Amino acid sequence: MGRRPTRAADPKRGTKLSPDPTPIREARRARAELSFEDQSLLGPLFGQFDANLVQVENRLSVMIHARGDQIVIEGAPDNVARARDTLNTMYDRLAQGQDLDAGAIESLIAMSNEPTLEGIISGEKEKPPIMIRTRRKTIVPRSATQVTYMRSLARDDIIFALGPAGTGKTYLAVAQAVSQLITGSVQRLILSRPAVEAGEKLGFLPGDMKDKVDPYLRPLYDALYDCMPPEQVERRIESGEIEIAPIAFMRGRTLADAFVILDEAQNTTREQMKMFLTRFGQNSRMVICGDPRQVDIPGGDSMSGLADAVGKLEDVEGFGTIRFTAADVVRHPIVGRIVEAYEGKGE
Repeated sequence: MGRRPTRAADPKRGTKLSPDPTPIREARRARAELSFEDQSLLGPLFGQFDANLVQVENRLSVMIHARGDQIVIEGAPDNVARARDTLNTMYDRLAQGQDLDAGAIESLIAMSNEPTLEGIISGEKEKPPIMIRTRRKTIVPRSATQVTYMRSLARDDIIFALGPAGTGKTYLAVAQAVSQLITGSVQRLILSRPAVEAGEKLGFLPGDMKDKVDPYLRPLYDALYDCMPPEQVERRIESGEIEIAPIAFMRGRTLADAFVILDEAQNTTREQMKMFLTRFGQNSRMVICGDPRQVDIPGGDSMSGLADAVGKLEDVEGFGTIRFTAADVVRHPIVGRIVEAYEGKGE
């Protein structure tokens, strides 16, 4: 199977999209012939046993054939166009040294309805590509909403990121924070969560204060370790450049020259949220992540500081609000279907 999709304006890349010659199907079928420049990338592009191309075929209901150094895609015109753009963007990611797995391919297929798909990954003429560079990887958006979110992370002072699990709210915020810490745009990285159990009571936890609160903050550690080598994370935590603490420890502080992230914000009270927001200091950026439908504090939605803050501040200058849906889930595709099923039942 195939090669790099190319464009008529570039002699190194060529794409031909034409109706199937069969008269009966002329109005319903199309054909695209694609070629690729760097044949060393064909193995990772196709995947083991052509699994990546099969994934594109199955998701977009097209047929993909390999003929030497050519790929031929056949199917409904819109689906053929989406498959062509998806394959082209998959190649671009590999050419830039980025990872390509089943989750990334699923996201690129979902984004193939967006007219700026390739420009988002490889950069349009007037704009650089949208990406976050960290010590361990370069991160690009995996959904249209993530595009908007990543732009907001680079622009707005305080951002509310709302939506279900698996949409990249916290992960992208941590990646942006790590990137700014590495470049010196901020001097500190502060990660916080309310210490609230998800529908259960854990009771007494042994150990010192760090031992007691670390289980609640583990998702933040996971995101950090994915963006920085573990030894750097530990060194920066010891030096105070990275601080991970429950929201209760924020009272009385002014968080200047810092990138501040509050995760699971739906489990803050109104008083906690007001206290946290008013910690904002000079040359800082603050991201508040949460799922308004997953409130675990007594009193539920009516007592959640997140919903209250969004209602009061959404239209205030300097604030950005990004709303994710089940369609933006970038974990295994079945996670998105689980979220849709539960939201459909009003859970």
